Amino acid sequence: MDAGARSRLFLELDLTKDGKQTGFVRVPHSVHRSAYGWLPIPIACIKNGEGPRVLMMAGNHGDEWEGQLALGGLIRALDPSQVRGRVIILPSANFPAAQAGLRTSPIDDGNLNRSFPGDADGDVTRQIAFFIEHVLLPQCDYSIDLHSGGSSLMYIPSTLCRRDPDAAGMEKLLGMMRAFGAPLGWIGSALQGMDRTLTAASRRQGVISIGTELGGGGQVTPSVLKLAGEGVRRVLAHLGAYTGPVPATPPTRFLTMGGNDYYVYAPDGGVFEPLVELGDEVKRGQPAGRIHFHDTPWREPSVAHFERDGLVICKRVPGRSERGDCLFHLGTPYEA
Repeated sequence: MDAGARSRLFLELDLTKDGKQTGFVRVPHSVHRSAYGWLPIPIACIKNGEGPRVLMMAGNHGDEWEGQLALGGLIRALDPSQVRGRVIILPSANFPAAQAGLRTSPIDDGNLNRSFPGDADGDVTRQIAFFIEHVLLPQCDYSIDLHSGGSSLMYIPSTLCRRDPDAAGMEKLLGMMRAFGAPLGWIGSALQGMDRTLTAASRRQGVISIGTELGGGGQVTPSVLKLAGEGVRRVLAHLGAYTGPVPATPPTRFLTMGGNDYYVYAPDGGVFEPLVELGDEVKRGQPAGRIHFHDTPWREPSVAHFERDGLVICKRVPGRSERGDCLFHLGTPYEA
């Protein structure tokens, strides 16, 4: 039996059928309230003959709203006559987390983007990861995973990918990122949890994949939602999967995102005071933020410092912080 056939999830759609279909991926969920119930993960498939096969996904983390709304808009607006090939849209991939407005699932505390390759017999989040990696991805050529900062972080809107050692493969990724048209595009070589993400799942299945980090702060802003909606259309057009109108593409500045020294973490628990803003250029050793001890206000604040030069691409939003919370991370100039 192949891996995909082992999935316990049931897909209501026929992915081989032309036209627009909407429905649910059913996740079996037997609980006290509902002995034979299932959890509904929304999904759409728009197909028109042969051509590129694209998976567009958001809600990998449930409190990241920008991509979820952008893909909902794409489902409503996309007409099969504008499509060449097939576009599968999974706007709220970890639906239990999205329904609760949380990064992780309230059912099993599962972080979907740290759960690949999944487990057909595992908890709910691992079953979802297994279905995506072993059922959906093998039927695709490309994947786009829309993230944002969620409830705890705010990003300069960015696209991202994992560095490909093959020059031709790297150029394909850069082409997709240029087409999206975010202000920043960053290339990671040591991103956290990389082997358990959708990016890693895509690579294992031979699928070319990019992601985004679009705003955040637990909110949706008009400018970022507009960028997300236009960006997904531009990428589909770039891949030859969309023939409808697309707006002009703004330029993207490319950066590298590396290892632990690109991050700044809270050295103590307390109230975070940022000392720099998004888009600032900073130097190694420069103070990044203070942690104030509101329970003992006569104590001097603890100071976090940057460990390298770089551009501030992300900062923490909530003031109350614990030791180990991410406060900032940086990007540095990209070198091919």
